Amino acid sequence: MDPTTDNAGYTGDPGKARASLEALRAEIAKAVVGQDPAVTGLVVALLCRGHVLLEGVPGVAKTLLVRALAAALELDTKRVQFTPDLMPSDVTGSLVYDTRTAEFSFQPGPVFTNLLLADEINRTPPKTQSSLLEAMEERQVTVDGTPRPLPDPFLVAATQNPVEYEGTYPLPEAQLDRFLLKLTIPLPSRQDEIDVLTRHAEGFNPRDLRAAGVRPVAGPADLEAARAAVAKTAISPEITAYVVDICRATRESPSLTLGVSPRGATALLATSRAWAWLTGRDYVIPDDVKALALPTLRHRVQLRPEAEMEGVTADSVINAILAHVPVPR
Repeated sequence: MDPTTDNAGYTGDPGKARASLEALRAEIAKAVVGQDPAVTGLVVALLCRGHVLLEGVPGVAKTLLVRALAAALELDTKRVQFTPDLMPSDVTGSLVYDTRTAEFSFQPGPVFTNLLLADEINRTPPKTQSSLLEAMEERQVTVDGTPRPLPDPFLVAATQNPVEYEGTYPLPEAQLDRFLLKLTIPLPSRQDEIDVLTRHAEGFNPRDLRAAGVRPVAGPADLEAARAAVAKTAISPEITAYVVDICRATRESPSLTLGVSPRGATALLATSRAWAWLTGRDYVIPDDVKALALPTLRHRVQLRPEAEMEGVTADSVINAILAHVPVPR
């Protein structure tokens, strides 16, 4: 297929792609108030073909954010509410016997979409959690020995509640490492919360994004053009060494039992590259690495129990490392 166009009429020009992706913030803001960092993180993940873990208390518009992003990008989206009795086939799909043909046919599960919202992923047992691993890593699911490719783009946005752990199944480190970014969704500021309530008082319906004025401002071809441009963004040997030094410092930190793996270092390089391109540059600078270090690395490290008891957090450890690792000039 011609990389500069698709059936929906989107051009594949990198300049237009960047402008279109920048317009996402304004478009999503018609439905979601004050979550620009999360919007940017989701766009970075799409550019890097990665997945996102969204952490925030209930009611901070995590679901609405993903739905608004899908509407603004004209992508298909599905939502799965993870529960203790959810089976892997409820996510991936299963073979169903057709009495008319006397044969089994495959019925795709909700994972066959562009943006999958895995709501409260830590409320389902490891067996079902792991059903997403192949989809996230290989971008396919295997049912009855037959691999079935997933659409492109494909992004899993999994949510978890940071304060209610009773009856949950914490994600193992191996699965956490499959998420490109961990984004924290904070409670809104006072003014943002006033804006939210004002919108609802004026008739805003979060289930009707079209009525809220959310329209497609970019499409799959824009994403493809953007990915190609990101892949050409220059990375100097000094920046590569800077990323390695940051990740190696996490492995030597006395506050951590688990540091960042080489996969995490690769992820930080990729997200820094995407951020550099989004901000209008064709090369990566140290500030790009610093900007993406927390969301890319915070879920890839593990605190020592004694450090956790003293109030140390993964973010504070990473910030201290960023402050001490020499910055290339």
